[in-house]
Amino acid sequence: MAEWRTRRWTPLSVVGGRMRRMTTPAAVIVDAAAYAQAVEDAVRAAAAYYGGGTSALDDDAYDRLVRGIADWEAEHPDAILPGSPTGKVAGGAVEGDVPHTVPMLSLDNVFSAEEFTAWTASLARRIGHDAARFSVGPKLDGLAVAARYSDGRLTRLITRGDGTAGEDVSHAIGTVEGLPEKLEEPVTVEVRGEVLMTTAQFEHANEVRTAHGGQPFANPRNAAAGTLRARDRVYTVPMTFFGYGLLPLPGTDPALAGRLDDLPHSELMALAGDLGVHTSARTAVPDVVAGTVEEVLARVKEIAAARAELPFGIDGIVIKADLAEEQRAAGSGSRAPRWAIAYKLPAVEKITRLLEVEWNVGRTGIIAPRGVLEPVVIDGSTITYATLHNPADITRRDLRLGDHVMVHRAGDVIPRIEAPVAHLRTGEEQPIVFPAQCPRCGSDIDTGEERWRCAQGRNCHLVASLAYAAGRDQLDIEGLGATRVVQLVDAGLVADLADLFALRREQLLALERMGETSTDNLLAALAKAKEQPLSRVLCALGVRGTGRSMSRRIARYFATMDGIRAADADAMQRVDGIGAEKAPSIVAELAELAPLIDRLAAAGVNMTEPGATPPPAADAAPAGDAPADGGPLAGMTVVVTGAMTGSLEKLSRNEMNELVERAGGRSSSSVSRKTSLVVAGEGAGSKRAKAEQLGVRLATPDEFAALVAGFLG
Repeated sequence: MAEWRTRRWTPLSVVGGRMRRMTTPAAVIVDAAAYAQAVEDAVRAAAAYYGGGTSALDDDAYDRLVRGIADWEAEHPDAILPGSPTGKVAGGAVEGDVPHTVPMLSLDNVFSAEEFTAWTASLARRIGHDAARFSVGPKLDGLAVAARYSDGRLTRLITRGDGTAGEDVSHAIGTVEGLPEKLEEPVTVEVRGEVLMTTAQFEHANEVRTAHGGQPFANPRNAAAGTLRARDRVYTVPMTFFGYGLLPLPGTDPALAGRLDDLPHSELMALAGDLGVHTSARTAVPDVVAGTVEEVLARVKEIAAARAELPFGIDGIVIKADLAEEQRAAGSGSRAPRWAIAYKLPAVEKITRLLEVEWNVGRTGIIAPRGVLEPVVIDGSTITYATLHNPADITRRDLRLGDHVMVHRAGDVIPRIEAPVAHLRTGEEQPIVFPAQCPRCGSDIDTGEERWRCAQGRNCHLVASLAYAAGRDQLDIEGLGATRVVQLVDAGLVADLADLFALRREQLLALERMGETSTDNLLAALAKAKEQPLSRVLCALGVRGTGRSMSRRIARYFATMDGIRAADADAMQRVDGIGAEKAPSIVAELAELAPLIDRLAAAGVNMTEPGATPPPAADAAPAGDAPADGGPLAGMTVVVTGAMTGSLEKLSRNEMNELVERAGGRSSSSVSRKTSLVVAGEGAGSKRAKAEQLGVRLATPDEFAALVAGFLG
């Protein structure tokens, strides 16, 4: 591949009426030979990307390469090769045989607020005044298609191709959710939009594909591109459509055609929704209309903040002049319209190499594989490790040491390896060897479930298990950090959680660096820990499949540890959030923990949940409903976001959720139409924005504190 490397442009202003790139990474091409090779590499990558959903380059690497080609061409205008991808839809790498009635163009990109502001100035010069308003929405990471409807029935599905003509993929009709085969009205129109796979659809597609002997897709975008074009497969997998355009066709009623030509973009999308087409309006990041540059940039920040939580991929934000007359005045180039731009976000997926697999043992004995990567920068962070989930996932994805792999990281989530980029294999890749014994203690491994576990369970990593139990959000045993736990375990004084409550003063005083004050403080903290509510005791036990929130739900539903232990799998499923798969494992693990629970109860550890009452009968309402004694939040689902202030300032997020549930509500981490109240503190971002969009009630920390005043402290 040609010699090209990354550089960053120095910020520049608009010079001579042309927008220059600012702080935008680009590949540096050193001579004509390197330029020719770069063109070849880019066209080959584009053909693979747009043709079959595979490529030797990830999106960021491809963008850098094409920008480098454009920079070289700007300096050598007389040496531009005819095959260059610049100025061409899909990089000029694909063709089609079904002509488009109106060219189906790509979008130009900006990468910063400064570049976007410069673009708006350029747009203003073209139309003779500042744009009246903009439509702002997510740039969906899928495959652009045109769906043609005749008298309300979907008759043809066409890819973008080279922008002039596309490929007929009508065989996929009926497999794309959100693209109805019949519209709500019998109109003749063309709907344009993106076909993609949601995260759930992508996982399902790879399960089905590998079950039929195929290689897993590297990412959802590749999966959608490959699936949309596939013919004569013995299986089908669903995809999702999001509309972004609506235009007339030959045969469209003249009155409707005139209306489609003159409606603002925002009203076109509302009409598309009324016809039954799926648009961004049904998502957490719907298109909105913004009147100023500042409002556009604020919306860009909101969508970027929500990116990691979305159930589908986006790689930017699309900003369009909303009014049809301004779009016509701006016109279009050969590749892209001049009235729309894509504000690109940092890449969340990159291709790198899997060098090694480490096997780590968690506090409950779960054996977790972790991939060691050739370092790669994603969204400003250097990634050297990524999760591999479990051995079954490694097998399902057919991962091998030395593979090129697609690595995904969005927001603060742990980086994960999606799949191998199988077409880049050289034959030198090696199988990943699974451990035969626990890599920590050498014991046997329980391989009965997808997540393998050491036969010693919590005892394998006792220090981590006890340190977790003593943590602030569990038993909150002050003075019992990991160092002290190690000392107690090494001295043979503690072999499980119950042993902590049997510690005697003389035993502690005999330890190194344990004086009378620290000993008495620790014993006092242990005595206080006995009084913690059942939900925290349950959380401290670390039952697999439960965490802080689920432990609270279980405790509030059953009210006592005896009630929890008496529950079978059917009864456990009545707890909100526990399904048919999780319930049996929770019941089985509680039975396994029975001797430990008995010893904790004998030591005087509290086994009841304050304010909760046991379910009266087997058909009791699911957990999350108001407790019998009600409360100011009875029947409400509450989301807490941002930094708390005032009387709530010192409460952790877990303590805030506990407060919600003590006051009769149900805590949640995500905003939806079922949310009753969002407590929005300082710095509240996407969750506050979503609450405003859905019309969910908002409260400041002070307002919320007043509402639940009787439950504070």
